[in-house]
Amino acid sequence: MMNEEQVMQQAQIYQQQIRNIASQKETINFQLAEIKNAKEELEKTSDDVFKISGPILIRTTKTEATKDLNEKEELFSVRLKSLETSEKKLLDKMEELRNELTKTEKKTDKKKVYIDSKK
Repeated sequence: MMNEEQVMQQAQIYQQQIRNIASQKETINFQLAEIKNAKEELEKTSDDVFKISGPILIRTTKTEATKDLNEKEELFSVRLKSLETSEKKLLDKMEELRNELTKTEKKTDKKKVYIDSKK
């Protein structure tokens, strides 16, 4: 069983990890929105299109570009789901720490009452 200081330190670590996950989720959601917009624009054209590859533009077919965007969308969706799972686990651990801290505080209060009653 951890003491109160250890519980607080662990809670801070979990909070930082949750913030990191939130930041990553925000980035992925932005990328998914960009992919969605690109797919919508791609549907409006019937010609070949260009895609960025490093510092250059490369001509590609609409079909190939759509396939690439779908693959990226799937990859980001899987990554997002993984982050959400990790976030849930961390939130569950935070709840466990809260419960442990509450138990520690109750024990401390009982000791104070016992000591006060001996006076």
